[in-house]
Amino acid sequence: MALITRSLVAFVLLLSGVFAHAGEQAFDQKSFDDLRAAGKPVVVHVHAPWCPVCKKQAQVISALESEDRFKSLTVMRVDFDTEKAVQAALKVTSRSTLIAFKGETELGRSVGDTNPDSIAALLAKPLQ
Repeated sequence: MALITRSLVAFVLLLSGVFAHAGEQAFDQKSFDDLRAAGKPVVVHVHAPWCPVCKKQAQVISALESEDRFKSLTVMRVDFDTEKAVQAALKVTSRSTLIAFKGETELGRSVGDTNPDSIAALLAKPLQ
C-alpha cells in the first residue's frame, strides 16, 4: 500500500510540473523566425529545469497565459543547459531570463523576476 501511495504522489508531482508550463512551447528557430517576420508577439523564456526561479516564472507565465489579454502571445522556452547557441544569439547570460519581442524588435527583458505584476507588464509589451 505504501508503494502505491508513493507512486501516486510521484505521479501527481510530475503532472503538476508539466502543467506549470503547459502553455510554453519548446524553442524552435524556424518558428521563432517566422513569428518575428510576421510581426507577432513572442516572449522567450530561458529556463533550467533545476532552477527554482525558473519554475516560479513558469507558474506565473502559465497563469497569465490563461487570461484573454495574452491569447495572441507565443511563449517559447529555451533550455539553459542545452541551447547555448540560441542564448548567444539573443545575448543571454543567465537562466530565468524573459525577453519580449514584437516582430524583429526586442521590447524588454528581465532576469530573475518572479513578480506576477512585472512579468505581466513585460508580457503585455509586445501586445500593444
